[in-house]
Amino acid sequence: MNNTWNKIIYKMGSSIYDKFFNTGIFLKARKRIFQEVPFQSKQKILYVGIGTGADLELIDYADYDITAIDYSPDMLNKAKSKFKNSTINFLEMDAQKMAFDDESFDYIVASLILSVVPDENKCFGEMIRVLKKDGRILIFDKFAPENQKITLTKKLFRPFISMLGTDIGRSFEGLFNQNERRLKIIKDEPIMLNGMYRNIELIKLS
Repeated sequence: MNNTWNKIIYKMGSSIYDKFFNTGIFLKARKRIFQEVPFQSKQKILYVGIGTGADLELIDYADYDITAIDYSPDMLNKAKSKFKNSTINFLEMDAQKMAFDDESFDYIVASLILSVVPDENKCFGEMIRVLKKDGRILIFDKFAPENQKITLTKKLFRPFISMLGTDIGRSFEGLFNQNERRLKIIKDEPIMLNGMYRNIELIKLS
């Protein structure tokens, strides 16, 4: 995967994205996650990889100071059209190289982004960089099972699935272990498809 290819994929997929990822089990999982999120009115919240804005539809977005970024202008325009009368700040931006100062946000939401960016380590590092101390990161995404090797079937299909703009073999533990001195896991629970998709919440220690 690379940014140029992802732009093409999400340009083609922007018109049908909601039909797959904002209905059925995905919508059920999102509702479960975002009905529990403890946002506070004075917090600065960043949505990384906002897509078509599916997550925003599940919160009282008018009550919060929200910035939402996406690398795909087509996906971003879909989100903008849904919330054109809101105060949400929509920005076209690469999640691997964010144009924000260090420690700019109190809360970061990362739904289905770490499995689609070309370099998940850069993206995760940027999220940590722009998050304030004691701030939180909410992750909803798919990861390879903890302490298990990727099956032969997944190894065979992984390159082809990557051509669709997503990776089925990424490890959350690999990301976390590189930053464990700076972060603490406060929630890690299976949310969908027998634990392939997880609901993870982290707090920044330093």
